[in-house]
Amino acid sequence: MAEAKKKETVYTPRFKERYQNEIRKNLKEVHAYKNDMEIPALDKIVINMGVGEATQNKAFIKSAEKDLELIAGQKPVLTIAKKSNASFKVREGMAIGVKVTLRGARMYEFLDRLVTIALPRVRDFRGVSEKSFDGQGNYALGITEHIVFPEIEYDKVDKIRGMDIVICTTAKTKEESKTLLDGFDMPFKK
Repeated sequence: MAEAKKKETVYTPRFKERYQNEIRKNLKEVHAYKNDMEIPALDKIVINMGVGEATQNKAFIKSAEKDLELIAGQKPVLTIAKKSNASFKVREGMAIGVKVTLRGARMYEFLDRLVTIALPRVRDFRGVSEKSFDGQGNYALGITEHIVFPEIEYDKVDKIRGMDIVICTTAKTKEESKTLLDGFDMPFKK
C-alpha cells in the first residue's frame, strides 16, 4: 500500500507575499526596468546592539544577547573588540556587543514587526529620516529603546538599550531603495 502523501502547507511571510505580488510590479512601472532581474529586493537586515557596560560587568552582554535573540528570532553573535582602548577600558578580544544578520523569512517577519508594531510604539515618533540612505541603496536607523518590541517583557529588563538596524537591499540608488521601502509602508517623515 502506498502511503498517502501529506500535503504540506508552507508558510510565507505576508511582507514577502506583498513584495512578490505588489511591490515588484510597482517598482517595474515606476523605474521602467526592462529585465525582472533588475528589480531591487531586500538582501538582509543586520541588527547591532552595542554593550559598552560589558567592560565592567559581563552579565550585561548575556542580557543583551538574550534580548536580541527574542527580538530577532535567531541566536546573535558576539562583537569582539579588535583593538585595546584604555580610555574606554576596552581590551583586545573583549566582547563589546551583539549582532544578528537576518535573511529569508525571518528578515521579512522582522521588517513586518518593525514597521507595524515597534516603530509606532516609539515615544514621540514622527517618522524615520529620509537622510539615512547610504547611496548604494541601504538604509540605516537607530532605536533608542529596545523595549518597543513586544517580545521584550519590561519587568524582566535590567537596562534599556538602543540598537542599530541596517536594511540592505539590491537597489543601486537611494530613489530605488526608497520606493522599495515605501512599498513596505516604512514610515518616512513627510
